[in-house]
Amino acid sequence: MKLKTILSLFGCLSIIAPGFAQTTADALKAIDAEQYQKAKAQLQQLITTAPAKDENYFHLGWVYVLQDYPDSAKAVFSKGIAADPKSALNYVGLGIVAKLDKDDASMLSNFDKASTLAGKDDKPYIYIAKAYLLKPDPKADLALNTLTKAVKFGAKDPEYFLTLGDIYHSKLDNNNAYSNYSQAQLLDPKSARTNVVIGSLWKQANNFEDATQKFKDALAINPNYGPAYRELAETDLRWALTDPKMASVKVKEGADYYKKYLDLTDRSAESEMRYADFLIQAGDYTALEQVANDLAKSSKSNLRIYRYLGYAGYENKNYQAGLDALNKFIREADAKRIIPRDYLYLGRLQLKTNQDSLGILNLNKAIALDSTFDEAYNDIATSLYTKKKYVEAGDAYKKYIEHSHHVKLTEYFREGMSYYYGYSNQYYNSTGNKDGVKPDSTLLAKADSAFSYIQQKTVAKPVGDVLLYRARIKDLEEKDRNNIEGLAKPLYEQYIALETVTPPTDERTKKNLGEAYAYLGAYYDYKEKDDNKATENFKKASEIYPDNKQAKAYLAKKDASDNKGK
Repeated sequence: MKLKTILSLFGCLSIIAPGFAQTTADALKAIDAEQYQKAKAQLQQLITTAPAKDENYFHLGWVYVLQDYPDSAKAVFSKGIAADPKSALNYVGLGIVAKLDKDDASMLSNFDKASTLAGKDDKPYIYIAKAYLLKPDPKADLALNTLTKAVKFGAKDPEYFLTLGDIYHSKLDNNNAYSNYSQAQLLDPKSARTNVVIGSLWKQANNFEDATQKFKDALAINPNYGPAYRELAETDLRWALTDPKMASVKVKEGADYYKKYLDLTDRSAESEMRYADFLIQAGDYTALEQVANDLAKSSKSNLRIYRYLGYAGYENKNYQAGLDALNKFIREADAKRIIPRDYLYLGRLQLKTNQDSLGILNLNKAIALDSTFDEAYNDIATSLYTKKKYVEAGDAYKKYIEHSHHVKLTEYFREGMSYYYGYSNQYYNSTGNKDGVKPDSTLLAKADSAFSYIQQKTVAKPVGDVLLYRARIKDLEEKDRNNIEGLAKPLYEQYIALETVTPPTDERTKKNLGEAYAYLGAYYDYKEKDDNKATENFKKASEIYPDNKQAKAYLAKKDASDNKGK
């Protein structure tokens, strides 16, 4: 009985055991589902049990590439070649790492070697093409050229058509992309991935309803297919950015979808970092800081965590902590990993921690590397204005206005203020100083140009401060202070008419009206020699703002003169 029992149990185990055995196909399914930790464990087990099988080394190295660990990938590809010196796939792997290292000679050498060894296997060509799609590249058309070499023996491989579709998608040729994705779907109707890539075409075209449906079709095939939830999240984010009315709902829904994606992809550090990238796009820096801090506790080996802490530190006003984190990332990361946005945030953090020169240097570096970061000119200008470096601030605002597609009238106003105060400082510093530098009159012209632009755009609803500063500029343009022409008079009159429609209540407006009336008083006193109008305007200045020194002096002098005449 004991022997029979043992034999019976052994028989059961022999039936059950194969169910637990992992295959390369299982690992590929895990990679497709972005379950990278699971895939790595399976592939490492397969390498242990079948060390001569070269494809398992390649797929393990490919996972490391997808996770942005090129050094680990290179080591595994090299082991694959040691296990099988004729492994076309692992030579492709070495070429991929060389591409990431921007070593074109080594990349092409390894790809050529792989092509020589490939024979009629389409997989090496497919992965060479995928390599060209990893990062935008001037040689991206080589991906298409590479796949033409596999056209004869890839005609029945869904992966061939999916990759071809990806190539056309990257070239924004969505008609050809859709055609190839559809062919892949005919060959493999049960593929969740094919529905996802077709949905991504609709997402790119801002056809959010159809995109969402395709992702849900993918989930109908495989309810645990994580990439479908990720695409739903990113579609919601794009939807939110294009439709302000839907923004809050879609951002929240997108975050919930992304959490489902994380739950289905092992919640690995790499998946969490992809979530962090999503949070940056969503502008949720509070959540980003929490995710980054959690990652810092559990996975300090990946320096990207400190990039996230740097970005979040700036946006959440934890400037010193953000600067420390981003400095660590830039100091320790491979130079090839530093992106223009890193310099943008480094510069901003340096400005906020009183390292102005370094901050401006790094912001300019960010702009030089990526011209879309024109917002940095605004950061530079704001910093210079705060430090009362007005001329330099005006130049920075001018550059921002010239380069940005999101300029508001506020930036024109700040440009005008900067040049106005820049000239004012020069003017008053040179007054009474024989050795003083003559003020640069072009600054007044630049200031007036900025204010005039605003005035043209706000004809229906004039801005009081614009009229006020234009009046001040015109007054500074007077060539002879002892014989004024009254250049500012019409603008001060417009300012008075605008600001007295209703009685002013704030002290600032009262003070400015006092200035305007006092100017008119002086104009009638010195230019027109009209004592009555001069007195009338100085009285108005005094009534609305009793501390106006010019009105006080004039009225005191007049009272003394009147009393003396009596």
